[in-house]
Amino acid sequence: MRLLLAFRLLIDELHVELARQGHPDMRPMHGFVMQAIGADGTTAVELGRRLGVSKQAAGKTIDTLERAGYVERTTDPRDSRAKIVRLTPYGLDALDRSARIFDALRARWADELGEDRLSALESDLRRMTPGNPWRLDTPGWFGSL
Repeated sequence: MRLLLAFRLLIDELHVELARQGHPDMRPMHGFVMQAIGADGTTAVELGRRLGVSKQAAGKTIDTLERAGYVERTTDPRDSRAKIVRLTPYGLDALDRSARIFDALRARWADELGEDRLSALESDLRRMTPGNPWRLDTPGWFGSL
């Protein structure tokens, strides 16, 4: 539970700062979705698969992100019937700022705990968890977007 609480604290602080930096509509789940969309874009079907949710749930989230200006739908150059979801410059800015804010939060934790203790904690967590920390299907695991 303390791991979940620490994660929640970091994410809440990140989003307060992200809102202050011009992204007030970003929500924690949006980060997972935008990471799953990736630099090359994806379809709603593929996005749902990556996130572990239905195509309909992915589509609703795409709609929300599109209204906020984070993504756009474009025609797939390989299949004119299909739509590709791509991050907009505003969406890319949000991800870039999120990474920088997270680095600053980690630095604050290192200052408060000591770099050696934080590094040991991170090392222990790496030892106890799978190699790839980015489980994009977390939204599906939580139950829904």
